[in-house]
Amino acid sequence: MADALPQNALDQIFVKARSYNGYLDKPVAEADLHAIWDLMKWGPTSANQLPARLIWCVSQESKDKLAALSSGTNAEKISKAPVTAIIGMDENFHEFLPELFPPADAKSWFDGNEELRKISAFRNSTLQGAYFIVAARALGLDTGPMSGFDNAAVDAAFFADTPSVKSNFISTLGYGDPATIFERLPRPEFGKFNCID
Repeated sequence: MADALPQNALDQIFVKARSYNGYLDKPVAEADLHAIWDLMKWGPTSANQLPARLIWCVSQESKDKLAALSSGTNAEKISKAPVTAIIGMDENFHEFLPELFPPADAKSWFDGNEELRKISAFRNSTLQGAYFIVAARALGLDTGPMSGFDNAAVDAAFFADTPSVKSNFISTLGYGDPATIFERLPRPEFGKFNCID
């Protein structure tokens, strides 16, 4: 049984962590992207589905292409961030299950059932997107997760060669600039949204 993390680690990952609208002029190394993946891949998904497929927009050209498909103030956030990740989901993730989940013939659970694959890909890639945020924070980086973009246009622009992959959400990544965040929004106490039965 693992020991509880110290409070400063909990603060860094959850309590004091924030979603940033802008970043310091400090580059993110490619090694950091690998380190995020090498942590987030360990987060649990149903039958080890691992449907998330990430595109890391690092070049200005790539960020600007994504920004042009985004709405409101998101475009500027994406263009100016050191990195923006597109968290996609492979709706044909089941093709990899013989490798990823050898204890059972899990691929057969999804063969011929496109609707179940879509539901599972969305649920589990969203989980992996949350692991992405936690991993980045654990490594000392900050994120700015967002929707507010044209999914179909992003899919056409970034996933044209892999049509089974669809965009879920996007997130900027870097070292957060405290000047770009507003006062912390409220979080309810346990009793407001929880019930012990």
